[in-house]
Parts: sequence; C-alpha cells; structure tokens
Amino acid sequence: MRVSTSQLQQLTIFTTVLTGGGVGTMYYLLQKKIAESGYHKLALQELESCPFAMESLGAPPLKVHNIHLTDRNNRIAQHTAQIKIPVTGSKTGGYLYTTSFRDPDTNSWNLKQAVLKLREGQIIDLLNPSPVASQTQAAENRQGVETGDWHK
Repeated sequence: MRVSTSQLQQLTIFTTVLTGGGVGTMYYLLQKKIAESGYHKLALQELESCPFAMESLGAPPLKVHNIHLTDRNNRIAQHTAQIKIPVTGSKTGGYLYTTSFRDPDTNSWNLKQAVLKLREGQIIDLLNPSPVASQTQAAENRQGVETGDWHK
C-alpha cells in the first residue's frame, strides 16, 4: 500500500496538534490541582497573614504565579510537599519556600516551613516573623533557603 507524501504530512500535522493540545491540557490541570491543594493554600494563607511580608512585597495586590513544574525544589509526595511558589507585589517579588506534612490521623496538611525570599535577598520566616530577625537573616543568608540546604 502506497501512501502519498501529502497524506503523511497531514497525519504529521494532526498528530503534532493533538499532542501539543494534550500536553497543554495536562500542564493546565497539574497547575490547577497544585493551586487547589491544601499545602498550597495553607502556605498562601500564612503569607497573607504576615503584615511585614505583605508590606515588603507591596501587597495587596498579591500575584501568585504558577510553580515551575521542572524545578527540582518542587517535590510532592503522598505525605509531604515541598514547593517553591513565585509571588509578586507592587514593590518586588520573590519565592515562597514551603514544606508541609500530611497528618495521617486527620488527613490534613500542616505547615512546617514557610520562608519568603525576596529578590533583594531579604528572607522572612513566616512562621516566626520578626522584622529585625528578617533583616539579620538577609545579611547572613543562613536560613537554609538556598537550594543546597533546603532538601535536608
């Protein structure tokens, strides 16, 4: 059976469009699932409840961006979630580094770490917010937010 070149081209184009649409849909659904998850919502609630962090960002308005799915800092398992959430305000932006654990009894997520690292290098520990401590941490950069120490 002989197939013409134009038919092969049409099949290639159709397959490419179908695959691209499938990949785009999967990306959208993954981002939506992460944004609606308990560990993601808990981290953003903690950020929004810290006036010093919100003021440092220039929020409101607070813009929460999609996480980078290929970033090695983002690790999600059945009972643990470690994510790096990009956020921006009107003054600056940064990353919200979070670590959460799922309680096996209640099946709810508990935040273990929530640290906002701004573009300027300032680090704000949202679970222990203190403007003086945050400025000291930014100067010394010793909070373990660097990716090398974060997974330990």
